[in-house]
Amino acid sequence: MTTSQTTPDRADRKAVMSAAAERLTSAMRTAVPCAPVRDLLGESDIDLAYAVQQQLTDRRVANGGRIVGRKIGLTSPAVQQQLGVDRPDFGVLFDDMDVTGRDEVSSALLIQPKVEAEIAFVLGTDLTADDLDLENVRAAVDYAVAALEIVDSRIDGWDIKITDTVADNASSGLYVLGSNPLTLNDFDPIEVTMRMYVGEELVSVGNGAACLGDPLTALLWLARTSREFGEPLRAGQVVLSGALGPMASAPRDGTVRAEISPLGTVTVAFTQKDKR
Repeated sequence: MTTSQTTPDRADRKAVMSAAAERLTSAMRTAVPCAPVRDLLGESDIDLAYAVQQQLTDRRVANGGRIVGRKIGLTSPAVQQQLGVDRPDFGVLFDDMDVTGRDEVSSALLIQPKVEAEIAFVLGTDLTADDLDLENVRAAVDYAVAALEIVDSRIDGWDIKITDTVADNASSGLYVLGSNPLTLNDFDPIEVTMRMYVGEELVSVGNGAACLGDPLTALLWLARTSREFGEPLRAGQVVLSGALGPMASAPRDGTVRAEISPLGTVTVAFTQKDKR
């Protein structure tokens, strides 16, 4: 199919979805990045891109994957402007994405990884109400921890537009959770400060306001959107709420550390040794 900026007609949607899903699946299986899928999906049909994401999610679940939460992407105004969008996106977290507690993470698990420092919310109750607001969302949070999201793209060179990243599970990879849980009675997410280091080099600085103005606003957006898609957020799920500052390339060998006050420090160590 030739490159097109238009949305495929209804008759072509199933074939287009399958072609995009197969391209991304091949990249995941071989660890060789692929061409953007927007040549198949167009650049504006976000619903079609989410349909591809859902197809890939269904395949993963059928193969034994267990959904444990969601991640929110594109929470930074600068990144939204870069991709020509005016809203965030979301992806699915699976149990095997959680590498918390590992001494090292093999770079062989990833293609072209980058790292973001975030707040992770763990939910204590379902978010299914028709009239979801910030009060509902705040009440549903059991606790929060510092987190590192190891984002990855199956698209060669991170050459992505909105439909590319949505179809590619919002460029999800792995994640690490911190060990200092706090309730929302203990801190206000908008007031956190973040400093992230690769080795000893400071590579990113940010705060709670960098995440859609407030990480709880991001969580509210996700709760409403997930409910609209028929998959509301549930008690026990983890939500990575979005970057608190710029992402940085992950080292093939080396350590990434984020200090998120007052949630504490979260660290991941990468190695080129194969530790699958």
